[in-house]
Amino acid sequence: MITGFVLMMMLLIDYINVQTKGIWNQKLQQKSWLQIILAAFLGVIPGCLGAFTVVSLFTHRVIGFAALVTAMIATFGDEAFVMFAMIPGKALILSLIVFGTAILTGFLIMFFSKSKDQKTDNSFGFEVHPEEEKCHCFPKGKLLSQLKEISFERSLLISGFLIFIIFIIIGEIGSKEWNWERITFFIGSLVILFIVTTVPDHFIKDHLWGHVIKKHLPRIFLWTFGAILLIHFLEHYINVEEWVQNNIYVILIIAVLIGIIPESGPHLVFITLFVSGVIPFSILIASSIVQDGHGALPLLAESKKSFVYMKLINIVVGLVVGGVLLIFNL
Repeated sequence: MITGFVLMMMLLIDYINVQTKGIWNQKLQQKSWLQIILAAFLGVIPGCLGAFTVVSLFTHRVIGFAALVTAMIATFGDEAFVMFAMIPGKALILSLIVFGTAILTGFLIMFFSKSKDQKTDNSFGFEVHPEEEKCHCFPKGKLLSQLKEISFERSLLISGFLIFIIFIIIGEIGSKEWNWERITFFIGSLVILFIVTTVPDHFIKDHLWGHVIKKHLPRIFLWTFGAILLIHFLEHYINVEEWVQNNIYVILIIAVLIGIIPESGPHLVFITLFVSGVIPFSILIASSIVQDGHGALPLLAESKKSFVYMKLINIVVGLVVGGVLLIFNL
Protein backbone atom coordinates (compact mmCIF):
# COMPACT_ATOMS: atom_id res chain seq x y z
CA MET A 1 0.00 0.00 0.00
CA ILE A 2 2.73 2.45 1.00
CA THR A 3 4.91 1.75 -2.05
CA GLY A 4 1.93 2.08 -4.37
CA PHE A 5 0.88 5.41 -2.87
CA VAL A 6 4.47 6.72 -3.03
CA LEU A 7 4.76 5.73 -6.69
CA MET A 8 1.39 7.32 -7.48
CA MET A 9 2.32 10.65 -5.88
CA MET A 10 5.80 10.76 -7.39
CA LEU A 11 4.45 10.13 -10.89
CA LEU A 12 1.88 12.88 -10.43
CA ILE A 13 4.44 15.41 -9.18
CA ASP A 14 6.85 14.58 -12.01
CA TYR A 15 3.97 15.10 -14.46
CA ILE A 16 3.12 18.49 -12.96
CA ASN A 17 6.80 19.47 -12.86
CA VAL A 18 7.24 18.84 -16.58
CA GLN A 19 4.03 20.65 -17.47
CA THR A 20 5.10 23.79 -15.55
CA LYS A 21 8.85 23.56 -16.12
CA GLY A 22 9.28 27.16 -17.21
CA ILE A 23 8.12 28.46 -13.83
CA TRP A 24 10.98 26.86 -11.87
CA ASN A 25 13.79 28.40 -13.91
CA GLN A 26 12.62 32.01 -13.96
CA LYS A 27 15.08 34.33 -12.30
CA LEU A 28 14.02 35.43 -8.84
CA GLN A 29 13.81 39.05 -7.84
CA GLN A 30 16.92 39.92 -5.86
CA LYS A 31 15.12 40.09 -2.53
CA SER A 32 16.27 37.78 0.26
CA TRP A 33 12.88 37.56 1.94
CA LEU A 34 11.28 36.44 -1.34
CA GLN A 35 14.00 33.83 -1.82
CA ILE A 36 13.31 32.40 1.64
CA ILE A 37 9.55 32.17 1.08
CA LEU A 38 9.99 30.50 -2.30
CA ALA A 39 12.66 28.13 -0.95
CA ALA A 40 10.34 27.05 1.88
CA PHE A 41 7.52 26.29 -0.56
CA LEU A 42 9.87 24.38 -2.88
CA GLY A 43 11.35 22.49 0.06
CA VAL A 44 8.03 21.38 1.53
CA ILE A 45 6.98 19.78 -1.77
CA PRO A 46 7.19 15.99 -1.23
CA GLY A 47 10.12 14.35 -2.97
CA CYS A 48 13.44 15.69 -4.20
CA LEU A 49 12.38 17.97 -7.07
CA GLY A 50 12.00 21.11 -4.95
CA ALA A 51 15.29 20.54 -3.11
CA PHE A 52 17.16 19.91 -6.36
CA THR A 53 15.72 23.13 -7.77
CA VAL A 54 16.91 25.13 -4.76
CA VAL A 55 20.43 23.66 -5.01
CA SER A 56 20.50 24.60 -8.69
CA LEU A 57 19.43 28.16 -7.92
CA PHE A 58 21.94 28.42 -5.06
CA THR A 59 24.93 27.26 -7.09
CA HIS A 60 24.07 29.78 -9.81
CA ARG A 61 23.85 32.75 -7.39
CA VAL A 62 20.14 33.19 -7.91
CA ILE A 63 19.42 32.60 -4.21
CA GLY A 64 21.61 32.82 -1.11
CA PHE A 65 22.66 30.57 1.74
CA ALA A 66 19.69 31.55 3.94
CA ALA A 67 17.28 30.31 1.28
CA LEU A 68 19.28 27.11 0.88
CA VAL A 69 19.05 26.32 4.60
CA THR A 70 15.35 27.19 4.54
CA ALA A 71 14.65 24.67 1.80
CA MET A 72 16.69 21.90 3.44
CA ILE A 73 14.89 22.33 6.76
CA ALA A 74 11.50 22.37 5.02
CA THR A 75 12.16 19.23 2.98
CA PHE A 76 12.21 15.66 4.19
CA GLY A 77 12.46 13.98 0.80
CA ASP A 78 10.56 10.93 -0.35
CA GLU A 79 9.67 10.10 3.25
CA ALA A 80 6.95 12.74 2.96
CA PHE A 81 5.03 10.45 0.60
CA VAL A 82 5.30 7.60 3.11
CA MET A 83 4.08 9.77 5.99
CA PHE A 84 1.09 11.02 4.00
CA ALA A 85 0.27 7.39 3.21
CA MET A 86 0.58 6.15 6.81
CA ILE A 87 -0.27 9.18 8.98
CA PRO A 88 -1.85 11.86 6.74
CA GLY A 89 -3.14 14.04 9.59
CA LYS A 90 0.13 14.07 11.50
CA ALA A 91 2.06 14.47 8.26
CA LEU A 92 0.15 17.67 7.49
CA ILE A 93 0.79 19.06 10.98
CA LEU A 94 4.47 18.13 10.76
CA SER A 95 4.76 19.80 7.34
CA LEU A 96 3.30 23.04 8.74
CA ILE A 97 5.63 22.99 11.76
CA VAL A 98 8.72 22.28 9.67
CA PHE A 99 7.63 24.89 7.10
CA GLY A 100 7.30 27.56 9.80
CA THR A 101 10.60 26.56 11.42
CA ALA A 102 12.34 26.75 8.04
CA ILE A 103 11.09 30.29 7.32
CA LEU A 104 11.98 31.51 10.82
CA THR A 105 15.49 30.04 10.54
CA GLY A 106 15.96 31.54 7.09
CA PHE A 107 15.05 35.03 8.28
CA LEU A 108 17.35 34.71 11.31
CA ILE A 109 20.26 33.77 9.05
CA MET A 110 19.40 36.63 6.71
CA PHE A 111 19.34 39.24 9.48
CA PHE A 112 22.48 38.04 11.27
CA SER A 113 24.60 37.37 8.19
CA LYS A 114 27.21 39.86 7.02
CA SER A 115 25.70 40.20 3.56
CA LYS A 116 22.01 41.06 3.45
CA ASP A 117 21.99 40.27 -0.29
CA GLN A 118 22.68 36.62 0.47
CA LYS A 119 25.03 36.27 -2.46
CA THR A 120 26.93 33.03 -2.50
CA ASP A 121 30.54 32.35 -3.40
CA ASN A 122 30.03 30.49 -6.63
CA SER A 123 33.42 28.80 -6.83
CA PHE A 124 31.54 25.66 -7.71
CA GLY A 125 29.03 24.95 -10.40
CA PHE A 126 26.14 22.56 -10.36
CA GLU A 127 25.10 22.00 -13.92
CA VAL A 128 21.56 22.92 -14.73
CA HIS A 129 20.39 21.18 -17.84
CA PRO A 130 19.05 23.50 -20.51
CA GLU A 131 15.29 23.74 -20.49
CA GLU A 132 13.85 20.99 -22.60
CA GLU A 133 11.11 21.57 -25.10
CA LYS A 134 7.65 21.68 -23.61
CA CYS A 135 6.31 18.20 -23.28
CA HIS A 136 2.95 17.84 -24.99
CA CYS A 137 1.57 15.36 -22.49
CA PHE A 138 -1.75 14.89 -24.29
CA PRO A 139 -0.93 14.49 -28.01
CA LYS A 140 -4.45 14.11 -29.42
CA GLY A 141 -3.42 12.85 -32.83
CA LYS A 142 -1.00 10.25 -31.50
CA LEU A 143 -2.97 8.60 -28.69
CA LEU A 144 -4.24 5.73 -30.80
CA SER A 145 -0.89 5.08 -32.48
CA GLN A 146 0.85 5.08 -29.08
CA LEU A 147 -1.45 2.32 -27.88
CA LYS A 148 -1.13 0.33 -31.12
CA GLU A 149 2.66 0.46 -30.90
CA ILE A 150 2.74 0.30 -27.11
CA SER A 151 6.18 0.19 -25.49
CA PHE A 152 7.23 -2.30 -22.84
CA GLU A 153 7.45 0.43 -20.18
CA ARG A 154 3.96 1.77 -20.92
CA SER A 155 2.36 -1.68 -20.98
CA LEU A 156 3.98 -2.57 -17.66
CA LEU A 157 2.81 0.66 -16.00
CA ILE A 158 -0.75 0.33 -17.34
CA SER A 159 -0.94 -3.31 -16.23
CA GLY A 160 0.49 -2.50 -12.82
CA PHE A 161 -1.97 0.29 -12.09
CA LEU A 162 -4.91 -1.73 -13.41
CA ILE A 163 -4.01 -4.47 -10.91
CA PHE A 164 -3.57 -1.82 -8.20
CA ILE A 165 -7.06 -0.42 -8.94
CA ILE A 166 -8.60 -3.91 -8.85
CA PHE A 167 -6.97 -4.57 -5.46
CA ILE A 168 -8.40 -1.28 -4.16
CA ILE A 169 -11.90 -2.16 -5.41
CA ILE A 170 -11.89 -5.61 -3.80
CA GLY A 171 -10.41 -4.22 -0.57
CA GLU A 172 -6.99 -5.93 -0.67
CA ILE A 173 -5.18 -2.56 -0.52
CA GLY A 174 -5.99 0.26 1.87
CA SER A 175 -9.03 0.50 4.07
CA LYS A 176 -11.70 -2.20 4.00
CA GLU A 177 -14.40 0.47 3.97
CA TRP A 178 -15.01 3.12 1.32
CA ASN A 179 -13.76 6.01 3.47
CA TRP A 180 -11.82 9.08 2.32
CA GLU A 181 -8.55 7.12 2.25
CA ARG A 182 -9.85 4.39 -0.04
CA ILE A 183 -11.61 6.93 -2.28
CA THR A 184 -8.40 8.97 -2.53
CA PHE A 185 -6.44 5.87 -3.51
CA PHE A 186 -9.05 4.96 -6.13
CA ILE A 187 -9.31 8.43 -7.72
CA GLY A 188 -5.53 8.93 -7.62
CA SER A 189 -4.98 5.59 -9.33
CA LEU A 190 -7.43 6.52 -12.09
CA VAL A 191 -5.58 9.81 -12.65
CA ILE A 192 -2.22 8.04 -12.86
CA LEU A 193 -3.68 5.43 -15.22
CA PHE A 194 -4.85 8.29 -17.47
CA ILE A 195 -1.37 9.84 -17.35
CA VAL A 196 0.56 6.68 -18.22
CA THR A 197 -1.93 5.92 -21.00
CA THR A 198 -1.83 9.33 -22.70
CA VAL A 199 1.66 10.81 -22.25
CA PRO A 200 4.18 10.39 -25.10
CA ASP A 201 6.87 7.70 -25.03
CA HIS A 202 9.51 10.33 -24.21
CA PHE A 203 7.75 11.17 -20.94
CA ILE A 204 7.22 7.49 -20.10
CA LYS A 205 10.84 6.45 -20.70
CA ASP A 206 12.75 9.52 -19.49
CA HIS A 207 10.58 10.82 -16.64
CA LEU A 208 8.34 8.07 -15.30
CA TRP A 209 10.41 4.98 -16.03
CA GLY A 210 13.94 6.41 -15.99
CA HIS A 211 13.50 8.79 -13.06
CA VAL A 212 10.70 7.58 -10.79
CA ILE A 213 10.59 3.82 -11.34
CA LYS A 214 14.27 2.95 -11.72
CA LYS A 215 15.80 5.51 -9.33
CA HIS A 216 13.23 5.94 -6.58
CA LEU A 217 10.83 3.01 -6.40
CA PRO A 218 13.26 0.17 -5.45
CA ARG A 219 14.81 2.28 -2.69
CA ILE A 220 11.45 3.32 -1.27
CA PHE A 221 10.16 -0.27 -1.25
CA LEU A 222 13.34 -1.75 0.28
CA TRP A 223 13.72 0.93 2.96
CA THR A 224 10.03 0.77 3.88
CA PHE A 225 10.09 -3.02 4.06
CA GLY A 226 13.43 -3.01 5.89
CA ALA A 227 12.29 -0.46 8.47
CA ILE A 228 9.08 -2.35 9.22
CA LEU A 229 10.97 -5.65 9.40
CA LEU A 230 13.61 -4.15 11.72
CA ILE A 231 10.99 -2.79 14.11
CA HIS A 232 9.19 -6.13 14.06
CA PHE A 233 12.29 -8.02 15.23
CA LEU A 234 13.28 -5.33 17.73
CA GLU A 235 9.85 -5.47 19.34
CA HIS A 236 9.98 -9.29 19.34
CA TYR A 237 13.29 -9.58 21.19
CA ILE A 238 13.48 -6.41 23.29
CA ASN A 239 11.04 -3.97 24.84
CA VAL A 240 11.81 -1.10 22.47
CA GLU A 241 9.14 1.18 23.92
CA GLU A 242 10.47 0.85 27.46
CA TRP A 243 14.08 1.43 26.33
CA VAL A 244 13.11 4.50 24.32
CA GLN A 245 11.14 6.01 27.21
CA ASN A 246 14.15 5.56 29.51
CA ASN A 247 16.58 7.03 26.97
CA ILE A 248 14.43 9.59 25.17
CA TYR A 249 17.14 12.28 24.86
CA VAL A 250 19.58 9.69 23.53
CA ILE A 251 16.99 8.84 20.86
CA LEU A 252 16.71 12.55 20.02
CA ILE A 253 20.47 12.79 19.44
CA ILE A 254 20.49 9.57 17.41
CA ALA A 255 17.59 10.81 15.25
CA VAL A 256 19.38 14.10 14.57
CA LEU A 257 22.70 12.42 13.77
CA ILE A 258 21.08 9.96 11.38
CA GLY A 259 19.43 12.95 9.72
CA ILE A 260 22.88 14.05 8.55
CA ILE A 261 22.91 11.20 6.02
CA PRO A 262 22.05 12.72 2.60
CA GLU A 263 19.86 9.85 1.52
CA SER A 264 16.22 8.88 1.54
CA GLY A 265 15.51 5.86 3.68
CA PRO A 266 17.01 5.99 7.21
CA HIS A 267 14.30 8.41 8.34
CA LEU A 268 11.70 5.71 7.65
CA VAL A 269 12.85 3.92 10.80
CA PHE A 270 11.65 6.86 12.92
CA ILE A 271 8.39 7.10 10.97
CA THR A 272 7.75 3.43 11.73
CA LEU A 273 8.65 3.91 15.40
CA PHE A 274 6.26 6.84 15.66
CA VAL A 275 3.41 5.00 13.93
CA SER A 276 4.00 2.11 16.36
CA GLY A 277 3.70 4.52 19.30
CA VAL A 278 7.31 3.97 20.39
CA ILE A 279 8.65 7.52 20.00
CA PRO A 280 6.90 10.88 20.55
CA PHE A 281 6.03 13.38 17.85
CA SER A 282 8.92 15.65 18.91
CA ILE A 283 11.52 13.06 17.83
CA LEU A 284 9.90 12.72 14.41
CA ILE A 285 9.90 16.51 14.00
CA ALA A 286 13.58 16.79 14.99
CA SER A 287 14.51 14.06 12.52
CA SER A 288 12.47 15.71 9.76
CA ILE A 289 14.17 19.08 10.33
CA VAL A 290 17.69 17.69 9.99
CA GLN A 291 17.24 15.13 7.23
CA ASP A 292 16.55 16.21 3.67
CA GLY A 293 16.27 12.94 1.77
CA HIS A 294 18.77 12.95 -1.05
CA GLY A 295 17.95 16.53 -1.99
CA ALA A 296 21.33 17.75 -0.71
CA LEU A 297 23.41 15.19 -2.61
CA PRO A 298 24.16 17.59 -5.51
CA LEU A 299 25.26 20.20 -2.95
CA LEU A 300 27.58 17.70 -1.27
CA ALA A 301 29.10 16.92 -4.65
CA GLU A 302 29.65 20.54 -5.62
CA SER A 303 30.30 22.42 -2.36
CA LYS A 304 31.17 20.37 0.71
CA LYS A 305 31.71 23.58 2.70
CA SER A 306 28.15 24.78 2.09
CA PHE A 307 26.85 21.28 2.83
CA VAL A 308 28.65 21.14 6.20
CA TYR A 309 27.50 24.63 7.24
CA MET A 310 23.94 23.85 6.21
CA LYS A 311 23.89 20.58 8.16
CA LEU A 312 25.41 22.17 11.28
CA ILE A 313 22.64 24.77 11.34
CA ASN A 314 20.00 22.11 10.77
CA ILE A 315 21.41 20.01 13.63
CA VAL A 316 21.19 22.94 16.04
CA VAL A 317 17.64 23.77 14.95
CA GLY A 318 16.58 20.11 15.16
CA LEU A 319 18.01 19.69 18.67
CA VAL A 320 16.45 22.94 19.91
CA VAL A 321 12.99 22.30 18.46
CA GLY A 322 13.00 18.62 19.42
CA GLY A 323 14.30 19.36 22.92
CA VAL A 324 11.74 22.08 23.61
CA LEU A 325 8.87 19.87 22.42
CA LEU A 326 10.16 17.01 24.57
CA ILE A 327 10.09 19.28 27.65
CA PHE A 328 6.39 19.86 26.96
CA ASN A 329 5.87 16.10 26.46
CA LEU A 330 4.83 16.45 22.82
